[in-house]
Amino acid sequence: MEQVVRVKETYDNGTALVVHVRESACSGDCHKCSGCGAAKEAVVFTADNPIGAGRGDLVRVESQTGPVLKAAFVLYVLPLVLFFLGYYLGTLAGNWGAVAGCLGFVLGVAMVVLYDRTVVKKQNLGYTITALVEAFQPRARIREKENHG
Repeated sequence: MEQVVRVKETYDNGTALVVHVRESACSGDCHKCSGCGAAKEAVVFTADNPIGAGRGDLVRVESQTGPVLKAAFVLYVLPLVLFFLGYYLGTLAGNWGAVAGCLGFVLGVAMVVLYDRTVVKKQNLGYTITALVEAFQPRARIREKENHG
């Protein structure tokens, strides 16, 4: 998985604190959809910094895809599979399909919460900065280039 992030801080141990701003599906034209404009959410995480990116740089970060796909499967698919399995077993046992389906779904959601608390929180996805997209330029340096450029 690859994403573009901004370096917030760098550390002596070869890592960096980076910020990824998640964009919403909102276009920002509130009058078109009668909305108020969705707030942007910032996600902050630590990444290995083998290229020596500096504070304020815009960089490309990569992570392993496998753990992300596994977590997505558990989150989205498991409750649905358990719902349909419960419904099927409930109809075999009589007119208990809806009840057994709902119990299966609740069991699936409980398993997702347990999975999140035990596996995902302890799992390190291993983010790595792989490329510099844009070097940070302080505003004074930008103005200097505009005036003398």
